[in-house]
Amino acid sequence: MANCHNCLISKTPAICSSFTLSMAINYTSASSFCPQIPNPIQFRPKPILHFFSKPLISFSSRHFSSRIVNASVKDEFSERVGFLGIGIMGSPMAQNLIKAGCHVTVWNRTKSKCDPLISLGAVYKPSPEEVAASCDVTFAMLADPESAVHVACGEHGAANGMGPGKGYVDVSTVDAETSKLINERITRTGASFLEAPVSGSKKPAEDGQLIFLTAGDQSLYNKVAPLLDIMGKSRFYLGDVGKGAAMKLVVNMVMGSMMASFSEGLLLSDKVGLDPSVLVEVISQGAISTPMYKLKGPSMIQSQYPTAFPLKHQQKDLRLALGLAESVSQSIPLAAAANEIYKVAKSRGLSDHDFSAVIEALKSKTSE
Repeated sequence: MANCHNCLISKTPAICSSFTLSMAINYTSASSFCPQIPNPIQFRPKPILHFFSKPLISFSSRHFSSRIVNASVKDEFSERVGFLGIGIMGSPMAQNLIKAGCHVTVWNRTKSKCDPLISLGAVYKPSPEEVAASCDVTFAMLADPESAVHVACGEHGAANGMGPGKGYVDVSTVDAETSKLINERITRTGASFLEAPVSGSKKPAEDGQLIFLTAGDQSLYNKVAPLLDIMGKSRFYLGDVGKGAAMKLVVNMVMGSMMASFSEGLLLSDKVGLDPSVLVEVISQGAISTPMYKLKGPSMIQSQYPTAFPLKHQQKDLRLALGLAESVSQSIPLAAAANEIYKVAKSRGLSDHDFSAVIEALKSKTSE
């Protein structure tokens, strides 16, 4: 295996051999492959077969989008993994675990959503309690705080199946108080708790390119690191329970506000006789370029909103961010204004559309 100063490539022997050859021929090409990265950020390999410790903040990077599955994972990775919540995000996340060779047990309120995973080898259990009881580590991806609490703490909830030596990882987007409530209930059983909300939507979930924002039990974080690396491209450990939830709300607050502003720009460009498609290209080449604008812009211009991140969830996250800001007396007027626009969009029946459908609420307002 070949090491450069900033990267450790360990996906396949072929990759390692190719990289070794490139270093032998020309060190300059290796340097361009592994650009200098400022401290304290460090590249880390993406281990699958064993557990290891990481620093408080760390990155993992995948150089190729295609997933290379080591045939021996199933034999060497003996931990039993549960997954609760098989929706837009949970389904591809669980699927990636199964494809990597993990022993996965699933539950969803609507059982039929589990069928594709069962066909891939997952085991189904009829309640969160039974999933948790049969697994070493249980992940939960639920739609909102109420669902997260019910699945973890309610009748036949996961906490009833937890105990010493088990771990519960909640990857839902909830507020800090909800996360702390679930943590208290889980740890009361002797089990460990980690919050790990994700930054990313449907396509990153499918590609294993999510960003995990974790907080809570650090030993559990170290234990599940290989699982997070299967499902994501990077992970951060942020400290005490509540910090992961807060980070996710701040990220989604910024994202929701950006989408509302972008929508205003598309509509204004059209009203003054400019081509919105050209606006998307101009933005994509400038300092305010983001993948979100280039990805969402063309379909927004066509009034098409295929759901990757439901609008109702974006509004929920803005609402929770407003509560977070209120708790520390921080003014966030732009996010508050964006929240009102998303509420209008929900009232017009756009809840289950992609959050980029917020532009329709602005169309309605300008036509009134």
